Amino acid sequence: MRVLSAIVLLVIAGIHLFLVFDGVGGLLGVLFVLNVIAAVVLAVGMLVTRGGLLKIVTVLSLLFIIASLLALVLALTVGLFGIREIWTFTLVPETVVVEAIGIVVLAITTAMVLRTPRGVAARQPQMS
Repeated sequence: MRVLSAIVLLVIAGIHLFLVFDGVGGLLGVLFVLNVIAAVVLAVGMLVTRGGLLKIVTVLSLLFIIASLLALVLALTVGLFGIREIWTFTLVPETVVVEAIGIVVLAITTAMVLRTPRGVAARQPQMS
């Protein structure tokens, strides 16, 4: 699931990077570049971290994708930072689908990572 989560994050980065190279500029272009950087860092973190740091990375990745989709939905409806988006703009429908799938994948990954293995608490020594 961690590899699949990293792939989803990289696909989201790829979509935003494509849009920057396709001519999206201004504030939206800057936000897309930041999105690319964050997604790549989180994808790498998903693959290389362990233990407590992995828990942080998975939760941050899930929150990142939720925020990314929420920002797009806001831009499509009421506007965000003065930016109004339309459904027919380049890759908007695809982005909604990929980010919705990403939320499901990252939610499952996060649940798996945060789940405490059974019997671990029972085997730890008692502190008196």
